[in-house]
Amino acid sequence: MFEKVLTKNKKVIIMNNEHTFVCILRRGVVMITNLHIKNIGIIEDLEINLNKGMNVLTGETGAGKTLIIDSINIICGGRFSKEMIRKGENHSFVEMCIYAPGDINSIEGNIIISREIYSNGRNMCKINGRLITVSELKNFMSNYIELHGQNDNQQLLDNRTHIKYLDNFVGEQIQRLKIEYKSKYTRYNEIKRELRENYGDEKEKQRKLDLLKYQLSEIENAKLKSGEEEKLNEKRKIIMNVEKIAKSITEADETMGEATIDTINIAIRALEKIEEIDSKYKETVEALKNVYYEIQEISRDISSYKEDIEFDEQEREEIETRLDTIYELKRKYGNNVEEILSYQQEIREEIEKIENVEEHNNKLKKEQQEIEKEMTEIAKKINQIRSEYAIQLNTKINKELVELEMKNAKVNVKVEYQQNEFFENGKDIVEIYIKTNIGENENQLVKIASGGEMSRIMLAIKKVLSETDKIPILIFDEIDTGISGKAAKAVADKLKMISKAHQVLCISHLAAIAATADNNYFISKNVENDRTSTKVKLLDEQEVLKEIARISSGEINEITLQYANELRNQKVS
Repeated sequence: MFEKVLTKNKKVIIMNNEHTFVCILRRGVVMITNLHIKNIGIIEDLEINLNKGMNVLTGETGAGKTLIIDSINIICGGRFSKEMIRKGENHSFVEMCIYAPGDINSIEGNIIISREIYSNGRNMCKINGRLITVSELKNFMSNYIELHGQNDNQQLLDNRTHIKYLDNFVGEQIQRLKIEYKSKYTRYNEIKRELRENYGDEKEKQRKLDLLKYQLSEIENAKLKSGEEEKLNEKRKIIMNVEKIAKSITEADETMGEATIDTINIAIRALEKIEEIDSKYKETVEALKNVYYEIQEISRDISSYKEDIEFDEQEREEIETRLDTIYELKRKYGNNVEEILSYQQEIREEIEKIENVEEHNNKLKKEQQEIEKEMTEIAKKINQIRSEYAIQLNTKINKELVELEMKNAKVNVKVEYQQNEFFENGKDIVEIYIKTNIGENENQLVKIASGGEMSRIMLAIKKVLSETDKIPILIFDEIDTGISGKAAKAVADKLKMISKAHQVLCISHLAAIAATADNNYFISKNVENDRTSTKVKLLDEQEVLKEIARISSGEINEITLQYANELRNQKVS
């Protein structure tokens, strides 16, 4: 559990058994105030105190900048691979303090989120000390942080995501209609599924009926009886062994014949003569008499077996044919006769259900038609709103693209209404088209835009959406991919403008972006005791100028420092 102490200078000191860090209270600003990372990649134990506005992380390649973004993704409920755990350790730990506005004299606005992952797969997530699931963590953090990584450009190429951008731009005006539409869409799919299961399609119903009736006829014509297969197998076994049976019974009959019975009878008469002398002789006589009678009975049974022995080829063929029929039915309908007969009853019931389901299906079809009509009416309203806002979105994005040094590019968010289809969000297909140069035809975004253009288009969309976006913290991982020169300065200015209403955290390799930052952090790696670890430092103004100089040319000298100072003075206020 955490212990929290509110100090006079409006800082909250959060302490637990492992470490202490500071959350700075700032009225009206939702922001990450502290990030603590332990045992992820080359990061051994790293703590960053962040501020409002634009925070830029720079440093040499491989220093661990991307690992910091990966760590934020992890604490936002993202996927984690055990290979990310620092070599020689058995767990990784990420902890974050987010300040949400509240009473300035209270610490209720500070949210402590942590996630600890072990090499054996054990995963422990907490919010303010309370255990939660990864799914709950992901849902919670989605209200606070939006992470734009290099993969987001790939998402922009997926036209299925374009409708999300437009609807986010529309905002609340479309939400009520979408909720109403989705409730009907859910019922619409339930009806379609029930009709499929109830053979609502006439061709499907008739096909199923024909199959069931054929199966029922095949089983009924066989006239199976419970226990029949076992009896047939017994008869078949006897017929197949008739010669062996005859020989053995004859031998047994001869052995158990009159000679054996007479021998026992002689023994009885001999002992009867002395049975009065001793009781044991009398008991033996009684026992021998019992054996005598049993052997007589057994002998008669054996003799009768001889009369039953006969070989009938026609009967054998009939048994074989009948067993073949049963085996074929077992292959299709069950493991034994009882299962086949049970399936026969199921078929009868299903045939009856199908033949009498028409009335129920007609009610479902009528309801389906009514829902389709209602969905269409709502979808038309949604389409009208989307079409109107698409024009506004196009204008705003294209204005941003001009400022991002894509003066000849024209984005066109197209809304196409589908007459004969219903989708989860209405009847519209929304796709972003673009024309990058004068005189060219517009085409789908995926077919035209380059990597650098994709980064700027995504930033333009983010800039437009940020005006209505409720997500307070935006994180950009190398948004500057593929750009330089004037475009880089334009991207930097755009990020700065976004940071007026959001806390921005950005990893960059561009001097223009570093120069625009409110807070600059330098990420480095050091080797101590044959182990590499990541370090972070919040730069002062002189250090910022040196870092801008290093990024711009790789060298720090009077000329590069003068250039860095000029860039810094051009920073958008």
